[in-house]
Amino acid sequence: MILTSSGGSRCNHPSRSSANAGQNVGNCGKLAAKLADMAKHGQAASTTLRKSSTVLVLHGPNLNLLGSREPGIYGSETLEQINQRLARLAKTRGATVEVFQSNHEGDLIEQVHSAKKRRVSWIIVNPGGLTHTSVALRDALAAVSIPFIEVHLSNIYSREPFRRSSYFADLAVGMVCGLGSRGYDFALEFVLQKI
Repeated sequence: MILTSSGGSRCNHPSRSSANAGQNVGNCGKLAAKLADMAKHGQAASTTLRKSSTVLVLHGPNLNLLGSREPGIYGSETLEQINQRLARLAKTRGATVEVFQSNHEGDLIEQVHSAKKRRVSWIIVNPGGLTHTSVALRDALAAVSIPFIEVHLSNIYSREPFRRSSYFADLAVGMVCGLGSRGYDFALEFVLQKI
């Protein structure tokens, strides 16, 4: 599905370095740190921006079940409700949001590839279970060089051990996790300030 419209948790990521095996490195604050670093070095926002005001929001596997899938973890809001809210927010700022959900890794990769041709300026991605497994989706995001923010409804670092690693975190401009569906809003607010 593609929808187009014009117009308090802290999480830690276990270090991947064996030398730092017992230490935690905060990743969810990476976005704020990046902004502070840009301000410190006097970087103009225009150096990282693109001319387009289109934001692609990618939803990975099983996110089509939001609203009924484990509401204690993922909330009771449906994906359609989230998408509509994001479209309204973007429209108030004169931007366009395109949303796409798939349970198939290849479909998500194709969306990333075509995003460059469509002149998408930013991507917001919730890879779902692909967060912990998809080198291919990671490589696609790296290949197109479109800045992106990683979003997770739950705090992946407070869940099962296999969920505590992300193949995307080190490439992302920032990560929002553990704030429910509002994490998408926070990511979009940040992006809208940049385009």
